[in-house]
Amino acid sequence: MTRQIIADALLAAAVLIVAGAALGVLVMPGAYAKLHFVAPASVVAPVLVALAVFAQEGLDENTGETVVAVLFMLFAAPFLSHATIRAIRVRQHGDKTR
Repeated sequence: MTRQIIADALLAAAVLIVAGAALGVLVMPGAYAKLHFVAPASVVAPVLVALAVFAQEGLDENTGETVVAVLFMLFAAPFLSHATIRAIRVRQHGDKTR
């Protein structure tokens, strides 16, 4: 019962973070500002979901798979943000590298 409450609380926090990030993306005026609000949804929320899986399942095969997926997301997030900013810059200013 306690595990379920902890998992539900962690999932609720993840949902609130994603909803807040979506609201930030909706109201921000430019693409650069919008990209700042993507980080909590792509970094913090998956960690909370992984913690919820760990709280619910304990040490299990599902927990291991979740940790691998979250680690991939954590390592990929900065590269995806950089590639997105680069694509926006190239679209706005052309392919000037320096």
